[in-house]
Amino acid sequence: MIAQLFKRILNVVPRPLLIRLSYIARPILALGLKGERYEDPIDGKTFRKFLPYGYGKQRENVLSPSTLSLERHRLLWLYLIQKTDFFSAKSKVLHFAPEQAFYKRFRNMENLDYTTTDLNSPLADVKADICDLPFDDNTYDIIFCNHVLEHIPNDEKAMLELYRVLKPGGMAILQIPQDLNRATTFEDNSITDPKKRAEIFGQYDHVRVYGLDYFDKLRSIGFKVEEVDYTNQLTPEKTDRYRLATGEILPVCYK
Repeated sequence: MIAQLFKRILNVVPRPLLIRLSYIARPILALGLKGERYEDPIDGKTFRKFLPYGYGKQRENVLSPSTLSLERHRLLWLYLIQKTDFFSAKSKVLHFAPEQAFYKRFRNMENLDYTTTDLNSPLADVKADICDLPFDDNTYDIIFCNHVLEHIPNDEKAMLELYRVLKPGGMAILQIPQDLNRATTFEDNSITDPKKRAEIFGQYDHVRVYGLDYFDKLRSIGFKVEEVDYTNQLTPEKTDRYRLATGEILPVCYK
């Protein structure tokens, strides 16, 4: 019943309103699911279970009740803490479609000059089209653009813009939903029914399913790409406790 309710909410409520409503729901959800079995590494809180999530087929036990983080958010957080100097080095950061799990935490970090951008998000400092950014060349040390490119019809133009505004030597983490069993990316604009698109593309507003060729497409833009299988560096016990997805590859890109 909970899974069906979450599925209906995701497919009916507009995303900007969903973001606002979630601030009210979070403390109630966190209290109701309090326990010791699973841990959200972003805030260290523990729960007896996580919530279901998904626009099409629901994934059980994946949405943190406290930060509303998903598997990909917790994976990125662990990577940044354990493998980078993100939390200590002075950096100019550009964050596309900022996730609630990160937004206030990154905003409050004194070492970051932090800017958020999106066309629709109420959390965006700058309303901008990712294919036509209002930023100078070589501006940012770090760019986060996660689960955005699958929404963009001209993703190559967006990638070129990301590369343009990244400083030489800078790092961009560009996560996408990816089918690791698919060699090439799949698109079909003739599929217009939202339910069918959700079934095929994973979400009604996705325009493609990325395959393994995603990394080479980034390289063709000019990025040096590291394909980081970070869950493979963790124990199975940690992967389960943090509710991470095995096999997800972090695209860590450099200019």
